[in-house]
Amino acid sequence: MRRRNRVLGGRLLLRKLGESTRAPRVGTTIAIGIGALMSLAPGLLPRTPIAQAVLTGLLISAMLGITGVVRFVMRRCGAAWARPRLRTPVFGVTALLVIGAAGHAGHWQNQLRTAMGTAAIGPDYWLRCAVGATVIAGVLYGVTRGIGWVVRTLGRTRALAAAVVAAAVLGFVGVPSAVDWRRGAYATANATIDPTVARPVSATRSGSADSAVSWPSLGAEGRRFVSGAPQGPVRVYVGLASAPDLESRVALAVDELERSGGLRRSHVVIAVPTGSGWIDANAIRGLDQRFDGDVALVGLQYSYAPSWVTFAFGREAAVTSARALFTAVEQRIATMEIKPRLHIYGQSLGALGGSAIFTDDADQDRRTCSVLWAGPPAGDVHRTGATVLANTSDPVVHWSPSLLWRAPDLRGARADAPIPRWLPVVSFVQTTADLLAALDAPPGHGHRYGVDQGTALPDC
Repeated sequence: MRRRNRVLGGRLLLRKLGESTRAPRVGTTIAIGIGALMSLAPGLLPRTPIAQAVLTGLLISAMLGITGVVRFVMRRCGAAWARPRLRTPVFGVTALLVIGAAGHAGHWQNQLRTAMGTAAIGPDYWLRCAVGATVIAGVLYGVTRGIGWVVRTLGRTRALAAAVVAAAVLGFVGVPSAVDWRRGAYATANATIDPTVARPVSATRSGSADSAVSWPSLGAEGRRFVSGAPQGPVRVYVGLASAPDLESRVALAVDELERSGGLRRSHVVIAVPTGSGWIDANAIRGLDQRFDGDVALVGLQYSYAPSWVTFAFGREAAVTSARALFTAVEQRIATMEIKPRLHIYGQSLGALGGSAIFTDDADQDRRTCSVLWAGPPAGDVHRTGATVLANTSDPVVHWSPSLLWRAPDLRGARADAPIPRWLPVVSFVQTTADLLAALDAPPGHGHRYGVDQGTALPDC
């Protein structure tokens, strides 16, 4: 009897081991494969192991979630589909596809890195990616299992009631608190004075002792814009805290142009900042070279939040502020006997705001001497008659909702790196991931542009 029990126990143990080591269900394998393959598709920019691990882990988790929903619906409809014999071959084919995709992704990453002058990846790159993706997917899987346990324990009715209460608390308390916290953090960063940024002494700069714009009111990016060597362009900047409303800030900017002697220069460039108020120092140097210092630059802050926040939730502020400033400067120049030439420059969200000043391409040509847009969001600027600087590796230039079903329009873009083939949905996901690292690329790649932002401005 004991011997028989030992034999039965051994068989049971072997069966359990066999079940634990056999391939996952077909749907699970396919979900993991699709998530991994999507994450390994060619992107626009070099990617760190952590970034790749996060993308892979999130996509695998999303595909597993979709598979779980499909499986639940099929069971409800009485259409459950089980093919245990297919588990091993499907797993084998999927594993080969993922390994092949990883090899191609490594080759693509090194092509990008060669084009951008950065170090190639090694074998440890994929080890760190695999470990990170497994941890992320495992944690998310554990969270979903925990939610399922809560639902089973409480019952569906109680679980639904608890979810409604949690959503209400999150919507009425959690989200507003988080928004207020982030808004406060952005405001603090804008107000904090960096001791390494020197206050200008030249009367040709806003924030100087001669200026009506106080040094603290310029904001963090405004102070950086007006600091530096006293020679060169007139630099006028008005921050959000410099005056109580848009109308008074615009009037202050025009007054500053007159006070600083900006309107006596041969050229005036309205530089529309990005969402944080930033104006690229490379553009400043380029404009100085382009006009040999005989130029006035004027910027008006409309936000102190990061550009992506302003793009998503407050892009109208970029449009209204750019339009108001341009119109006021244009009207003031119209009254002058000797008129400086009026130009406009904008990068990223600044390009979007600047382009929205004009009703169409003809209006833009009629009212300006020249226009330059650097890294403009896809399809959002007047291009005819404008100089457009766009890197093919810049995800800002590629990204739009239409990327889900249509290839990007890259006419006129500078081919600075290999361009991945467009794939429906996949290219949108990859480009969205690349947006997070758009400014981490080397100069001349991604969303980073050089002095040609100024030197490329054409004549009237």
